[in-house]
Amino acid sequence: MQKIKRRLLKYSHLIKPIITVFLILFVLVILYKILFPIYIFVRDNKISPQVLSSLLFNSSPPLTQTNGRTNLVILGIAGGNHEGPYLTDSIIFMSLNLQNQDTLMLSIPRDIYLSTLKDKINIAYETGEKKKRGGGLILSKATIEEVVGQPIHYAWVVDFSGFQKLIDLVGGLDIQVERSFEDNEYPIAGKENADCKDDKEYKCRYETLHFEAGLQHMDGETALKFVRSRHAQGDEGTDFARGKRQQKVILTLKDKILQTDKKDIGKIKSLLQSFDQATQTDMNWGEILLLGKVFETIKTDQIKRPVLDSTDEINDKKGFLVNPPLWEYDGQWVLIPRTGEDNFEEIHQYIDCWLEQPKCSLLP
Repeated sequence: MQKIKRRLLKYSHLIKPIITVFLILFVLVILYKILFPIYIFVRDNKISPQVLSSLLFNSSPPLTQTNGRTNLVILGIAGGNHEGPYLTDSIIFMSLNLQNQDTLMLSIPRDIYLSTLKDKINIAYETGEKKKRGGGLILSKATIEEVVGQPIHYAWVVDFSGFQKLIDLVGGLDIQVERSFEDNEYPIAGKENADCKDDKEYKCRYETLHFEAGLQHMDGETALKFVRSRHAQGDEGTDFARGKRQQKVILTLKDKILQTDKKDIGKIKSLLQSFDQATQTDMNWGEILLLGKVFETIKTDQIKRPVLDSTDEINDKKGFLVNPPLWEYDGQWVLIPRTGEDNFEEIHQYIDCWLEQPKCSLLP
């Protein structure tokens, strides 16, 4: 025993350095296991040091801005085997002031005609994608800039089938339905070209939807039908009503996602995977996460939501858009500015007014 003690005393001056080296190596291994996956994520997603710094230290988000605002568009497509899978069924313009969280959300009618496209604006994404992968985002941003008079910094394309899965993942949404409505011509997926035997009205291709006014809990499939329905009688059958419903569902989904327990790693991972599968964007993951942080600070009930409406002479309703005679556009039902084809100056002034003032007093 005494011999062992003498040996320990002999090498006691080495014990402390050995323990120190061991602890340093242990810490380095732990740091490697933590930081290496982060490095791979940052490298593969081309996240800039500025974006990484903002994520880690809550500094001002270095998202692209013009005059203090970041502008983006959300494009909804049917995807899959639906008819016209790459035509944009919904177009939403958003503008965010990152300093004071002032936010504007505006639905762009998909039937707006542009001479640069020689067609409706909803064909821009499909046309661009046919030319090259990613071209749909580029062309869509350019055409929407023409309409709103604002630079578009980022774009998102949302496939409706993926959108449906996201809603189911968060347990569905509670949606306030403003008015009861019924749609007898909602297309049934997979039956778009059914012959329906001797039925010349092809009723077998459609199902009837009914939504009752009031708070309704909707799963993904029901919410998708709610935002896509376009053949209801009255105001709910218009694209303008659809635009409002789409905004309502998107904002409710945003709030539900942000309420997810951040400690539930499995749920977060599933949401991120579904989100990635359902969308195409020109933002990298760092910018997406930054945008998510910005959305956390924005109160849904404070978002400004003006409407680009059309003139309805029968009901004496004025709007910035008009529906010209069908014969002028090869039988197509289109919308153009009331000041003339491609003359969006009045609409630009209207949007500028909403961006600059808490509540714009400019009316059609």
